Amino acid sequence: MTKILMVCLGNICRSPLAEGILKSKLDNTYIVDSAGTSSYHIGNKPDPRSITTAQKHNIDITKQRARQFTKQDFLDFDIIYAMDNSNYDNILALAENETDKSKVKLILNESFPNKNLDVPDPYYGGNNGFEKVYTLLNDACQKISKTLNSNT
Repeated sequence: MTKILMVCLGNICRSPLAEGILKSKLDNTYIVDSAGTSSYHIGNKPDPRSITTAQKHNIDITKQRARQFTKQDFLDFDIIYAMDNSNYDNILALAENETDKSKVKLILNESFPNKNLDVPDPYYGGNNGFEKVYTLLNDACQKISKTLNSNT
């Protein structure tokens, strides 16, 4: 069983959307979760704008709760997708070896190989930012699901 973790800063905007989107594209032989590199929102539901954006696309993320990324996640997950370069660096700072580091990827490199682009943080923007984030993540998750399904 492949386990995939989506990681952003607070685990209330981008990574919950990424978790929900990828879960909607995979069967239950995969485990998808999300976390944040900060402790700002531990225990909180996703941002209402993320929930609304997901619902517009028939995805329910209301049961998710924010948690902080820990070193244990390197042991528990096979692939760790960072939403941006800052969080990528924060995750790598916790890595204890090359095996840990090899699990960490930037999610938009799935859509834009080797470009190292960030999923923009929509938190301080309007609702349009959440839809843009959804579109970027949906495309990346489509590519991830195709790759995973072709490996089975």
